[in-house]
Amino acid sequence: MDQTRQVLEGQEIFAKERDIQEVINYRNVMNLLDELKEKRGGYEISMLTDIHKDTVNKVVDPAKCGVLRKSEVVIKEEGTGRIVFQPPTYLKVPDLSEQFIAWLNSPNASDFHSILKAGIVHYILVSIHPFVEGNGRTVRAFSTLVLMRENYDIKQFFSLEEHFDNDPASYYEAFTKTDTQPGETFEKDMTGWLEYFTEVVAVELTKIKERIRKLSVDSRLKGLIGSQVALTERQMKLIEHVGEVGYVGMQDLKKLFPMISEDTILRDVNYLIEKKIIKKEGKTKAARYVITK
Repeated sequence: MDQTRQVLEGQEIFAKERDIQEVINYRNVMNLLDELKEKRGGYEISMLTDIHKDTVNKVVDPAKCGVLRKSEVVIKEEGTGRIVFQPPTYLKVPDLSEQFIAWLNSPNASDFHSILKAGIVHYILVSIHPFVEGNGRTVRAFSTLVLMRENYDIKQFFSLEEHFDNDPASYYEAFTKTDTQPGETFEKDMTGWLEYFTEVVAVELTKIKERIRKLSVDSRLKGLIGSQVALTERQMKLIEHVGEVGYVGMQDLKKLFPMISEDTILRDVNYLIEKKIIKKEGKTKAARYVITK
């Protein structure tokens, strides 16, 4: 985490060049999602290809960045080399992708709950496997975009990517159970996959709910939290700590967040002051921060 912070703050670290670039790319994709969320109209293939372009920038051949694949690919099991997934031929990729985007913009898709829709998007696009490399990250980002455009701006609070990475076996098992069914991609029963996907979202939302519930125990915060102030996990932890001990100074906060720079902590503090959640008492180095009454 400390190295990631250093990379995002423009500092040099000793690590593989690809690893550093993927951190930068992920940050850029998150910024892109914010832009695409506000874009008017329906979904477009260009949204998917733009996400892919940022996802694999300087990681794969530039000629393949943001471009639907023009070659065959197979997914093999690491170690054994056994083929575990055979995506559609590249000749079908443009048509399958267009068909799916058309469905996503159709009245039929609007009948689905936003989370179910995001789960369907996730499964179908992984099945189509539209790119040579970077499909998983691109598809998960696109699924997050679907949630964001339908008022589930989860990236403010947690990452589905992180949950999947923490338990890849369950992720691949749920996907494989649907993928190995007979029939075309669009014809398969996705019930098992959607049960898994919605459970993942529910688990993460419940974690956030518990964090907010804990904050709301302090009646002085109820009104503020009720106004839907967007808080990061670090900002939540900061408020919880101030609520527990009564007040904190910058030295306390540096101990609370030992891997975070003082400038970053100060930005969080100023944001919470701006939102009138906490306030500053005193003007010297001995200044302290308390919950706003």
